[in-house]
Amino acid sequence: MRRTLLALACVVVLAACGGEDAPTEPSPEPLDPALVAEGREIFRFDTFGDEKYWTDTLRMHEVVQRAVTPAVALSVGLKVDADALPQSVKDALKAGAVDLNSTATTLALLKLNAVVGLKGQVQTVAGRDTLVRLGITCALCHSTVDDAFAKGIGQRRDGWPNGDLNPGAIVALSPAVAENVKAVLRTWGPGKYDPRTSFDGQSTPLVLPPAYGLRGVAMETFTAEGPVSYWNAYVAVTQMHGQGNFDDPRLGISVRQSPDLVTPRLPALRAYQLSLEKPAPPPGSFDAAAAERGRTVFVREGQCATCHAGTTFSDVNAGTLHAASETGMDPRYAARTARKAYRTTPLRGLWQHAPYFHDGSARTLADVVAHYDRVRSLRLTDAQKRDLVEYLKTL
Repeated sequence: MRRTLLALACVVVLAACGGEDAPTEPSPEPLDPALVAEGREIFRFDTFGDEKYWTDTLRMHEVVQRAVTPAVALSVGLKVDADALPQSVKDALKAGAVDLNSTATTLALLKLNAVVGLKGQVQTVAGRDTLVRLGITCALCHSTVDDAFAKGIGQRRDGWPNGDLNPGAIVALSPAVAENVKAVLRTWGPGKYDPRTSFDGQSTPLVLPPAYGLRGVAMETFTAEGPVSYWNAYVAVTQMHGQGNFDDPRLGISVRQSPDLVTPRLPALRAYQLSLEKPAPPPGSFDAAAAERGRTVFVREGQCATCHAGTTFSDVNAGTLHAASETGMDPRYAARTARKAYRTTPLRGLWQHAPYFHDGSARTLADVVAHYDRVRSLRLTDAQKRDLVEYLKTL
């Protein structure tokens, strides 16, 4: 009888983990194709009027005009959309006839709207290009390219976190930022950004999260302060410094600007983000037999399904949050947030967005497994750990 009950329990939990026998859940909301298309343009090209900050306050247009060559831009993780380049430019790049150490080339790329996440206004006077306005878009941090043309140059991959981007180093180039602040910004490193620094002066940078696979996830932030549109509004107004409204009494934030260039765009932006599916693991990137064994470890010995539940692989949809001490996480970032705890991160495209955990403290999936084996006293065998890693690669 005990064996029978255990077998039945395993079937139920395996189903909850999104296997072929998963129970029926409410269907995701239908997406309006026209709204999705509008959101795509907003995600890629809308600055929400943030030029007033990046140009008028930080004077980044001066920095780009003076010192940001394509070589420098690529070194701090900026990407170039190959589809925006005329064939003549592509041919010249292949022939080595484009000067990647000239700021004039950067301005030419901005005129073509080819720098992912940057929007520049370039004026040509007497044959000389001058960058007069510069702003950023959502795509700066949450898009990359496939490097199909060259390193840092290729077709867009919207929703993929730009793990090469070094936002701290970029902002530290501004002549308007104090030296003590620049010193902090330079410690963040590639693929990390602290969305709270402007409020309390502390520094606990977060890994840039993926913006794909959001459909059906109730709370998008690491600390579950709100859903997709909450985070979009927070970032657009308080981090990108776009012209719009954002209120959160829990954080003591109230920003009102007229006209509001953010709020009217949130429905379309949300629709586009919800349309972005998580990327499938590359063929041959995992051991199928080991992954199948790892699926059982995920449910049984690893106890992962206790929190990574349902088709979203997260108990956040049930309103569950976890104190940092439950999972061995660094508590400092949670302490700076509205709910003082962490959600269970949905497992989506794990193979693509290392490092892991909110602070990037786990470099590989093997590090993730080792962390929980230690913190939760799981006593997994080496074989079980390897199998579990192979399963995680499939998600």
